[in-house]
Amino acid sequence: MAFTGFDASFFAFLRALKKHNNREWFNEHKAQYQREVEAPALAFVADLAPKLKKISPRFVADPKRSGGSMFRIYRDTRFSHDKTPYKTHVGLHFWHDGPELGPKLESPPSFYLHLSPAESFGGGGCWHPDPITLRKIRMRMNDAPKEWKAVLARKLEIEGSTLKRVPGGFPADHPFAVDLMRKDHFASENYTLSELKSAKFIDRYVETCAHIAPLMKFLTAAQGQRW
Repeated sequence: MAFTGFDASFFAFLRALKKHNNREWFNEHKAQYQREVEAPALAFVADLAPKLKKISPRFVADPKRSGGSMFRIYRDTRFSHDKTPYKTHVGLHFWHDGPELGPKLESPPSFYLHLSPAESFGGGGCWHPDPITLRKIRMRMNDAPKEWKAVLARKLEIEGSTLKRVPGGFPADHPFAVDLMRKDHFASENYTLSELKSAKFIDRYVETCAHIAPLMKFLTAAQGQRW
């Protein structure tokens, strides 16, 4: 199945799921979910794979139904006050395969696509990285300032939470003080429903990935991996 866009039925199902977020309704409509949501999402992943390799051969777009690039629709409710069993958005991630140069990465840089009727966006980076990875990113900023300046030249709006002061080991007047305080390093672009419904959306998403590639390359190098 080739990707032809995320059509109206894709978003209609997610709206209906938000209204009927229970196991009985979902089980009755599971075939519809697989046909109208899962199938086009996996087709997008499959068609994206060769295009993403042109940006970097190290990022994985895996169209398997389980354990691949598409996040499970089922929510983990064990530690949440919200006990609704299903997500009402679709998340796709495309991660760096990492282990060639050392141990498995705890927080690999990843491209991401979020799809919902209310908000859809795509981007990439490291979101909530583990403390060791975060320290590596900060050290890379300090030790390779030209590389970080190349990222800043893209004028990306880097998202996420920050510290209130420069972390220990770095001077308060460091030229990258604002960036050293970041706990997340993620950049994204928003998409309209008309963009998402087009078969050309896959190229639009590739444009996003290419635009934020300097950030992704920097995060990859910070973890000692090849781009």
